[in-house]
Amino acid sequence: MRFQSYIEAVTWLFDQFPSYQNIGASAYKPGLKQTTDLLNVLEISSNHMTIIHVAGTNGKGSTCSYLSSILTEKNEKVGLFTSPHIFDFRERIRINGEQIDEESVIHFCQRVIDLNLDFEPSFFEVTFAMAMDHFQRSNCTYAVIETGMGGRLDSTNVLNSNIAVITNIGLDHTQFLGETLSEIALEKAGIIKSNQPVVIGQTQEEIAHNFKNIAKNHHAPIYFADEENWEILNSVELPELQKTNLKTALCALAKLHVSFSEETIFNALNKLFQNTGLFGRFTKAHENPLVYLDVSHNQDGIRATLKDLNNVQFDNLHIIYGASQDKNAPEILSLFPEKTTIHLCAFQNNRSLKKEVLQELMHSDQRIQSISTNVNSRLKELMKIVSTKDLILVTGSFFLLADLDKTVFNS
Repeated sequence: MRFQSYIEAVTWLFDQFPSYQNIGASAYKPGLKQTTDLLNVLEISSNHMTIIHVAGTNGKGSTCSYLSSILTEKNEKVGLFTSPHIFDFRERIRINGEQIDEESVIHFCQRVIDLNLDFEPSFFEVTFAMAMDHFQRSNCTYAVIETGMGGRLDSTNVLNSNIAVITNIGLDHTQFLGETLSEIALEKAGIIKSNQPVVIGQTQEEIAHNFKNIAKNHHAPIYFADEENWEILNSVELPELQKTNLKTALCALAKLHVSFSEETIFNALNKLFQNTGLFGRFTKAHENPLVYLDVSHNQDGIRATLKDLNNVQFDNLHIIYGASQDKNAPEILSLFPEKTTIHLCAFQNNRSLKKEVLQELMHSDQRIQSISTNVNSRLKELMKIVSTKDLILVTGSFFLLADLDKTVFNS
């Protein structure tokens, strides 16, 4: 088989290998052997890069972006690997903000096909290998790597990282990582490496000892970012959760002995989208009415987003909410303020809650005013009928935002 186009290659990538993004839990393949074998056969090495490895339940993508943007502003060549993508597969793999080119995707997929492997790597394993290959070929000096899920058995944990960063711990993906914060913390802490520093973004008293014990066993210096004082954060206009993520990034860079000025930080923030493509983290997309886009998809993330809404002036709140089948939608809906109009929306990805489930939710919650299968038509209509002083929040899933047509805001 020979690929003739980028679309062919990406279609094969999604079809050939199990993808958590498309089919959910059945695609999850814990363990490191296949990833190690794949990297070895492709002769991929990270020895000439400084590896920053980031895990956590919420905030790891944003933290990775802050790290990458600051290093980019210091004129380093920075590879950034994150997931999932929103609009285009290539968003997952960037160097100084520039997505991997289509030809490189085609070429790498062809290499994998031509190997005739005696095992079937997962979609995530192939994508991660593609990223590391791209960073190696481009002579990156740094690679900022976000775990896919968990840490200990995540494919990315084959790397001998120079620092481990763990943003926070929440109850998400419990079917894989454990049903308690302590169990999940142990999985995330699996990225801690011997004699290398680890930065914990938020001190959570009930699990702090888990991280301290594992760090001690690995002779790894451990730091809690929220115990440090960075005065520059008082001058930064960011939602509180994003300030926490930025503080975590600053702490991690300091422990790597990376120097940076306030000017560098402000430049990194001003060029955050350009340097990293970060999108959908309480992103303001429209004025009059206000429209915010956010990919929070679990209870902790939604709580943080709602907290940030307290700093925004508006009259009435309208929420367009879409969720995957593995999320506890009723519990998340219970977090929304009482005086809120809710519009449930299915998305195209087959992991979406189906319309029948949404109808059941509607019958149990009088705040729910509509059910839709098209986020664009629902958003466009709401923008026309709500007050210009109201706020519309589109949230619940990366996949909901993936369906979004940005031209909605031009009409």
